[in-house]
Amino acid sequence: MRATLTGMASLGFSRNLLRPDTDGAEHRVTYIELFFDLVFVFAVTQISHLLLSHPGPEEFLHTLVLTAVVWWVWIYTTWAFTWLNPERGAVRAMLIVMMLLGLLMASAIPDAFGDKDLLFAGALAAMQVGRSVFTLLALYRQRPELGLNFLRISLWNAFAATFWIGGALVPDAARPWIWLLALLVDYGAPYLLYWVPGLGRSDITTWNVAGGHMAERVSLFLIIVLGESIIVSGTSFSEGPLDGTHLLAFLSSFLGTVLLWLLYFSHSERGGSDYIVNAADPGPIARTAYTYVPALMVLGVVLAAVADGLVLADPLEAGSLWTAGLVCGSSAVYVLGNALFRRAAGGRWLPGHFLGILAFGLLTAASPIVPALGLAWAANAVVLLVVVGDEVAWRRAQPLHG
Repeated sequence: MRATLTGMASLGFSRNLLRPDTDGAEHRVTYIELFFDLVFVFAVTQISHLLLSHPGPEEFLHTLVLTAVVWWVWIYTTWAFTWLNPERGAVRAMLIVMMLLGLLMASAIPDAFGDKDLLFAGALAAMQVGRSVFTLLALYRQRPELGLNFLRISLWNAFAATFWIGGALVPDAARPWIWLLALLVDYGAPYLLYWVPGLGRSDITTWNVAGGHMAERVSLFLIIVLGESIIVSGTSFSEGPLDGTHLLAFLSSFLGTVLLWLLYFSHSERGGSDYIVNAADPGPIARTAYTYVPALMVLGVVLAAVADGLVLADPLEAGSLWTAGLVCGSSAVYVLGNALFRRAAGGRWLPGHFLGILAFGLLTAASPIVPALGLAWAANAVVLLVVVGDEVAWRRAQPLHG
């Protein structure tokens, strides 16, 4: 390993492109990072509208793949920007190129499994490999151990890119399976510590991310996805008749979004942020609590937005296992994500989370006799009980004063 570092000592940019580690600058979220997020607002909208416009098992599988892809591209960029300084011109230029590629990728989402497969896969591969190589060059002289990590990451991203591009070149029926394999490579790489023959594994103790920056960025992405629920609710309500049934459906969708926000942002967000900021070894926490686990919460909110649209389209529909599965399943996935996040961020398991998931299963079973609107309100009631249980547990954990 030492020979590898010594032999590549001249690799990389000569100018320091890293964040300063003084005055809290390493934790600050910059405006250009928020500007970059706008592309992902569009991407999330594209995904939810895809399933809302063409509900069905095949489109559901596509939604799972696309949501996983969008999250993974975004979180990898967030990891890179815990070290890269967005105030440097070269870093800004790279991020703007990433925005352009991201916009191309997002524009292809509705037909990613069809005629725009190569555009989607090509833009995705260029983002993943290009960003990792840039970060490698930015880190290698200043932080050689981290630079070596990004050499491994670049190789893994290039390996995954062969499956993304290859999947775009095979017949349509085979594409989802090739791309699922690509996702397995992408998601498995951090778990395997980016092991590469001859280079070994990354030392996770060198993943010394700025915990406050990571926590805030993930929270902002959840706000983006929750915003999609608001957009779907408002758009669907504006397109339907103005009557009592649709008004109740609209109120249900709005309340549901508020409850999902409360479940994470009341206490979990702050507890997780404090935990990673004060951790002596933030790398493992960032990998589990802020990389893997939030993917579930993001998926839950995307599916909840689709469920809101379906309920608003036909509030009195009964007997649809598809609608019931989305209404109850989306909340169950989100609650599960919150439970896993709490545990990964130093908290304890709460029975209320798992009782809530069980309740969602029972509600789904009742779908033949309960209209969609009734299921939506019942699901909200379950999430409310989980939120209340979370609040009670938090208050009991606080030290007594006086």
